[in-house]
Amino acid sequence: MTPYCFDTDVLSAVLRRDPPLALVRRLARVPPTEQTTTAITVGELLYGAARRESPTLTRRVRELLESALSIVPFDRRAAEVYGELRAGLEREGRRLDEPDLRIAAIARSRGLTLVTGNVRHFERVPELAVENWLAA
Repeated sequence: MTPYCFDTDVLSAVLRRDPPLALVRRLARVPPTEQTTTAITVGELLYGAARRESPTLTRRVRELLESALSIVPFDRRAAEVYGELRAGLEREGRRLDEPDLRIAAIARSRGLTLVTGNVRHFERVPELAVENWLAA
């Protein structure tokens, strides 16, 4: 089975009061050992909760992260991919926002399929498998 890396928008959708049923069903079919996210996404989720000054949302984010997801760091392996990827995209005039670039480098360095609603952003990353589970 393919290991999946969930982007911020996908995990945000899971945290909604009424998460999309199709997304919940799809996640249920993926074993917890195949579910990951990045340290970058964790930071973005916790930032969003802190910005809203919502202890309840912060607790829900932490519960989600502790329940099933493995968190992949931005380490040397990802940094190697990041440097090459950033230079290549800049040469081609197809820049990517810094958090997305780091998420892409982490996923690509580990051979993970990135699950995101922002397919247009990530499609420009060569050799990165991308799926959209948020599309209706």
